[in-house]
Amino acid sequence: MTDSKEIKLYATHPHPCSYFDDREAKTIFIDPDMSPSHAVYSELSRRGFRRSGNHIYRPDCKSCKECIASRVPVSTFAPTRSQRKVLNRNADLTSEIMPTLSEHAYDLYERYISVRHRDGDMFPPSREQFDSFLASSNTATVYVHLYVDGVLVAVAVTDVLDDGLSAIYTFYDPELNRRSLGVYGILWQIEYAKTLNLPYIYLGYWIRDCQKMAYKSDYRPIELLINSRWVRLN
Repeated sequence: MTDSKEIKLYATHPHPCSYFDDREAKTIFIDPDMSPSHAVYSELSRRGFRRSGNHIYRPDCKSCKECIASRVPVSTFAPTRSQRKVLNRNADLTSEIMPTLSEHAYDLYERYISVRHRDGDMFPPSREQFDSFLASSNTATVYVHLYVDGVLVAVAVTDVLDDGLSAIYTFYDPELNRRSLGVYGILWQIEYAKTLNLPYIYLGYWIRDCQKMAYKSDYRPIELLINSRWVRLN
């Protein structure tokens, strides 16, 4: 396993931004052939890095600082009225925490991407993409499977850190809009972190001017990594 002193960082060339059509992005990442220790990966998360498959990365755009790492302190989290309704609507769900993805997970992922993200860079979905993005991990990852009457309706991919859970990705049945399963997945992970006595849920990058990334500030209080310091917003 690699410790923090051995971590090597690399930078991409400028490339089209995934969030703003009129901007270019640049990313720094650790050597994907390295296997950081659990403690190092946790420290990287505290410094604003995220994981996608076996890639651990962080935006490094010189002219734009829109991508801000975010986390929720679970002990003081207070669900809104809307979030409490989501919890009530999904009270019939059952959960199973697994070390790997179930055999039905890819079919659910394929339907989710095809319906909800046809305009994104993950469309069209493929098994290879699914395996490299979600099934491949060299960290302490758990897969939260959520069921209605025994039928798989959502999966939350979560990394267990020293000081919290890192919510990597959630996909769900796109036909069950009323359940707000994306919201429920985050609320479920907040409660799970409490049972593990972990203080935070890392939600990834909050981007104020990007609708699909701005939702993270709906979970309050929230902490944002600004100028290398975590700043709490109530």
